[in-house]
Amino acid sequence: MTGTLTSAAAPLAGSFGNLAGAGLAETTAATGAVHGNAWLMVAFPLLGAAVLLLGGRRTSGWGHYLAVAMSLASFVWGVLSFFQLLGFAPEERSRDLHIFSWIPVGSLRIDFGLLLDPLSLTFVLLITGVGSLIHIYSIGYMAHDPERRRFFAYLNLFVAAMLLLVLANNYALLYVGWEGVGLASYLLIGFWQYKNSAAVAAKKAFIVNRVGDFGLSVGIMIMFATFGTVAFTPIFEHAAEGAQGWVTTIALLLLLGACGKSAQLPLQSWLLDAMEGPTPVSALIHAATMVTAGVYLITRSGPIFDVAPEAQLVVTIVGAATLLFGAIIGCAKDDIKKALAGSTMSQIGYMHLAAGLGPIGYAAAIAHLLTHGFFKAGLFLGAGSVMHGMNDQVDMRKYGALRKAMPITFATFGLGYLAIIGFPGLAGWFTKDAIIEAAFAKGGTTGLVLGGAALLGAGLTAFYMSRVMFMTFFGTKRWDDGAHPHESPASMTGPMVLLAIGSVFGGAFLVLGHRFADFLAPVVGEQEAHAFNPLAPASVATFVLMVLGVSIAWLRYGRERATVPRTAPKGSFVTVAARKDLYGDAINEGLLMRPGQWLARVSVFVDNRGIDGIVRSLAAAVGGSSGRLRRVQTGYVRSYALSMFFGAAIVVAALLVVRL
Repeated sequence: MTGTLTSAAAPLAGSFGNLAGAGLAETTAATGAVHGNAWLMVAFPLLGAAVLLLGGRRTSGWGHYLAVAMSLASFVWGVLSFFQLLGFAPEERSRDLHIFSWIPVGSLRIDFGLLLDPLSLTFVLLITGVGSLIHIYSIGYMAHDPERRRFFAYLNLFVAAMLLLVLANNYALLYVGWEGVGLASYLLIGFWQYKNSAAVAAKKAFIVNRVGDFGLSVGIMIMFATFGTVAFTPIFEHAAEGAQGWVTTIALLLLLGACGKSAQLPLQSWLLDAMEGPTPVSALIHAATMVTAGVYLITRSGPIFDVAPEAQLVVTIVGAATLLFGAIIGCAKDDIKKALAGSTMSQIGYMHLAAGLGPIGYAAAIAHLLTHGFFKAGLFLGAGSVMHGMNDQVDMRKYGALRKAMPITFATFGLGYLAIIGFPGLAGWFTKDAIIEAAFAKGGTTGLVLGGAALLGAGLTAFYMSRVMFMTFFGTKRWDDGAHPHESPASMTGPMVLLAIGSVFGGAFLVLGHRFADFLAPVVGEQEAHAFNPLAPASVATFVLMVLGVSIAWLRYGRERATVPRTAPKGSFVTVAARKDLYGDAINEGLLMRPGQWLARVSVFVDNRGIDGIVRSLAAAVGGSSGRLRRVQTGYVRSYALSMFFGAAIVVAALLVVRL
């Protein structure tokens, strides 16, 4: 296979290798001080992590403030870079910056370079903006943790790795950030490693992500074999010239990597268990940043997917299936963080669905990604605030009637809730409806199926999020004895308020006037401009399903006469399956883990009885033979003479036989 690939790609590899080595990068003088020093956005949080980890307990008293300052510094630099980019004409809003030559080995020449364009800077602002708010929130949330310094170091490390991932100008450097994000998430999920559940969850996340990372790494190798480079620009410019089969293979391998990071089927099983980490980790990694890495990878690789329609179809199928999968799970979870985790899985599914639609869906996917960053981070921080006031209780069946005890948390959580269910005028209404319309615009049976799945997901979202809202803040008190719910400190409620503002106005700002689609056009391509129409059939159907989902949840959980038992009833078969994550772990164990264990036992048997058995048998034969030969060495001359006589007789007999 390698020989065929190499020979088929030889003409492309030669020309693209020269192109990759050409002057793609720009100097600091040509781009300005802000863009020319864009590497500082990565360096600030990386420096913070290094100081806190190497400084040890000497930094415990002020380390969290340093971490916040480093994250804010990256945010400020990102804002400056963003406004400087706006100063250029739309067709010139791309800056490919050469930092240094990283891997110059033969025909493989990889630069350490950064790409500043509308897509990368959009992610920079999301990562550093929401990330800084979560850093600030963590000051109050982790105030009594003796290892707070280490926690903030890991937060800084995560932000640095995520920034490197989205700013890299080639797939090799993106992979470094990709693995850095995986490492940081492992450290953060297992931060409370004294809890066995947290340690197991961290290991599970790490192992599942390795499957996706393997796909991404193989895809990068095939890219180099096909195109002679791993840099974005030459690959995207000539993707259509590559062999169709290999381009499709590359796209599917990229999708495998995206499924791992974004918790999409079939690599979704780690996300729900990852809620064992501190709540700020859930907000940072599993709401606004890490799980969006897969959406970024697919959107950034749009030119590859655009010439691989089969891979695009697989992306939409994975997204549609996952958005329903996560929504069904969210309907049955009593743990408030796991209910929100199921929601995250579902909303990222919407983004993958949109990204798989190609140019008509790229901008919609990123717009929903941004608004999701606001309302889902706000919801997770709100859940953390509830836990903070309820002695770390996560079971919603032991909440109820908290709206008066925690008014700020109730208001901010409520706005995030309205945004995610698509309440008219709030962020999710604009961005999720745009995805549903784009799905139906696909046309044919495919568009009908994808749009129908997205509509059903909207109704389920309204139900399970209303269930979370009503079980937590409405109904009667179901608190444990001794519980005294109270509002969180300003360091926690302040970020929640800012995220709630984004949940309200973010969608209108992005969608109305085609503003965001025009901004992304140099990267994802031009889209046909059309005014947002709330009376479009898809929007009306979405609204009706949203009202229906809220109404069912209100009748079951919200009204005063509704009874919510403190112990979950057995429920139907579907409920039991949803509580068990639709048997995702069981399927993985049956299809992967147990066959793997069986193969491991077979390999051990073959190794012990086969390979080692042969070695031991040879050793035993040599040892036994030498022992028998040793008995011949008696020390008597007559024995040796007799041996010589018989030996000579055998030689003479052999010569006579040969002569005859």
